[in-house]
Amino acid sequence: MSDPYHHLLEATIRHLEQLKGRGIRFVPVSPQTLAMLGQDRQAAPASAQGPEAVAAAFAQLRLQVMPCVKCAHLAATRKNVVFGVGAVNAKLMFIGEAPGSDEDAQGEPFVGKAGQLLTRIIQAMGLTRDSVYIANILKCRPDTPGQTSGNRKPTPQEMQTCIPYLHRQIDLIGPKVIVALGATAVEGLLGKTTQGITRLRGRWQTYRGIPLMPTYHPAYLLRNQSLSEKRKVWEDMLEVMVKLAMPATEKQRNYFL
Repeated sequence: MSDPYHHLLEATIRHLEQLKGRGIRFVPVSPQTLAMLGQDRQAAPASAQGPEAVAAAFAQLRLQVMPCVKCAHLAATRKNVVFGVGAVNAKLMFIGEAPGSDEDAQGEPFVGKAGQLLTRIIQAMGLTRDSVYIANILKCRPDTPGQTSGNRKPTPQEMQTCIPYLHRQIDLIGPKVIVALGATAVEGLLGKTTQGITRLRGRWQTYRGIPLMPTYHPAYLLRNQSLSEKRKVWEDMLEVMVKLAMPATEKQRNYFL
């Protein structure tokens, strides 16, 4: 990335990271600048222009997302915007509902106990967190007025407001498979369903033209430690591996049996 645009982009990112390190949470941006950030720099999709174009487009999207105040109540209470983490050329993408307190504090999705379990699931598939992409429908933690701990479910309005950012991430990454983690993520992606996550999990859906596997959220497995429930999620992951043409060993096929 050698042209002046990319040099400026990289310098801007470094500057924002320095501000973040000094504890600055908000940066004033004019409406004109925000409008320019929202425009596509090139007409052709970044994914069709090569890895450098995708990386540049991702960096531009990150700049657009980090100062977002579309949900003023969430912007006022968050510690960090949780953009997403992983490979921008990932074949597999995991999508949850929203950051929790640990994620809000660290600025990275799925780093608490549920996130640690998700990491172990990814590793059991023969992958790493760095080789997949992990994101949430909401980039900010849902506020919990009057509560010192705990989380709440995102509202439909909050999800509708934030999901265009996720759509852009999906379009740039172009994953072969998406895994929706939990009922709220499924609702945010597919809309209200009368079937519920219990019936819907394990049954392939399609989202933005991409195969989508609904499964239980890792937090559910922390609450329900039965081998049968763990096996259900693992069967979903085996289906994902098949869809991605990933070989499964006999040991992997027999987990939780």
